[in-house]
Amino acid sequence: MGMSTATPDLDEDTRLREHRDPTRPWQTVVWNDPVNLMSYVVRVFREYFGYSLERATQLMLAVHHDGHAIVAEGAREQMELHAQAMHDYGLWATVRKAPA
Repeated sequence: MGMSTATPDLDEDTRLREHRDPTRPWQTVVWNDPVNLMSYVVRVFREYFGYSLERATQLMLAVHHDGHAIVAEGAREQMELHAQAMHDYGLWATVRKAPA
């Protein structure tokens, strides 16, 4: 995929808002790509996050049909670790502040 960033990307909108509401959680978002098979994405979600086959499939289908899916939500540091892990699996992931 050619996307190996040292830290997950944060969109500019997120940077501007991040200090306004410290109670809002962060999200790890996995984006669609033309490389990975659907079965592989399901396997990654099950293996890394421990999701059931049903939940992992639901998230994979969201990535496939909607272009992205929120795969985790919580503290920024944890979401950055998740995004880096997704990169290590060859998936395209970013971190963002949850919408208000």
